Amino acid sequence: MDEEHGLTAATVFDALGADYERAFGESAAHHASLSRLLDRLAPHSRVLDVGSGTGRPTARALVDAGHRVLGVDVSPVMVELAAKQVPEADFECADILELPLEEGGFDAVCIYFSMLQMSRDEQSRLLHKARRLLVPGGQLVVATVPLDVEDVGVVFMGQPVRATSFGPEEFTELVTGAGFSVVWEQSTLFTPDHEAAATEPQLFLHCRRV
Repeated sequence: MDEEHGLTAATVFDALGADYERAFGESAAHHASLSRLLDRLAPHSRVLDVGSGTGRPTARALVDAGHRVLGVDVSPVMVELAAKQVPEADFECADILELPLEEGGFDAVCIYFSMLQMSRDEQSRLLHKARRLLVPGGQLVVATVPLDVEDVGVVFMGQPVRATSFGPEEFTELVTGAGFSVVWEQSTLFTPDHEAAATEPQLFLHCRRV
């Protein structure tokens, strides 16, 4: 499939596999975001990790801190890697929008860079679903590449994909409109450790369910 059409998220991340972890796993901003979340979680919290990838660093950090983690990813290769690397967590290969989960069953939901191949409507639907899955006052941590683009063909680590996102203000409005209050945010630039990767802006939001 060519760049104009792009590949599905599952196909892209099946191809990337462990290369994705090597490229993004040492992000200082990602680790700082995780540390902030861990400082604010009650012991033995139940956490949903959307787009869990290889399980590192997110699921690994959470289970090491004693929390219960369910990771969901559309890539069978990523789910297999995550199950091997973080056997203490549970992982499902599924579309998060279609996966039946208990409402109010989670204390926190993490969505690190896993919405960029979703349409704008799907991103909104996911945020509203995250609110329903959280306990009252539950925490949402979400990170994205804050660019105003819709269904644009790009090459990501050598793979042709279609990307959709929002500018920073519009993305924040999307999150608050889904029923969250933003309590902390960080904007940064990050260069993945990969020869085919480019420097990208990143936006991290820590939120509470209203």
